Amino acid sequence: MQLNNLRPASGSTKTKKRVGRGGGSGWGKTCGTGHKGQKSRSGGKIKPGFEGGQMPLQRRLPKYGFSSRVGRNTAQIRTAELNQVDGDIVNLESLRNAGLITASVKRVKVMLSGDITRKLTVNGIRVSKGAKEAIEDAGGKVDETTAVGKADAVAKKKPGKIAEVVKDVPAEAESSEESKVEPASDESKVEPASDES
Repeated sequence: MQLNNLRPASGSTKTKKRVGRGGGSGWGKTCGTGHKGQKSRSGGKIKPGFEGGQMPLQRRLPKYGFSSRVGRNTAQIRTAELNQVDGDIVNLESLRNAGLITASVKRVKVMLSGDITRKLTVNGIRVSKGAKEAIEDAGGKVDETTAVGKADAVAKKKPGKIAEVVKDVPAEAESSEESKVEPASDESKVEPASDES
């Protein structure tokens, strides 16, 4: 094998088509575009999906589904990956330092997948039921009190919305001072004196 013997693989290249070089070539005169019309003009290419001005198919069909904005800054971590964290405390900062999540991630949930080989304390991170049992079986503990969830995001953006999440107070507990006041007796009622002519 020498440099002068190198050739492209068969079928990997295609000879360029030269148009307008006589009728004998098969691509002379109109160069394969036909007579007149938009498609025969320079720059007359029609974009894909164009149907002459009527409503195109991709707009006639209904929309479905959506892309969650929460999913852009949410990540899932496997229990086996927690062994890569330096130290005994697992939080957002320690996960970033271990290279398990990026800087843009603000919510993390630990899912059960693999074994935990050491004792860990998980703080501020949501944990699935199976992952929580695995962490506690390894001697660790889980603290989800500061974990960021959907309700926290709603309460931060729309404080009035949190009232819908709070459970209704029982009717027995809604006793007010007014309900404790006894009604006035009949003796205390004074009838106005009638004028006798």
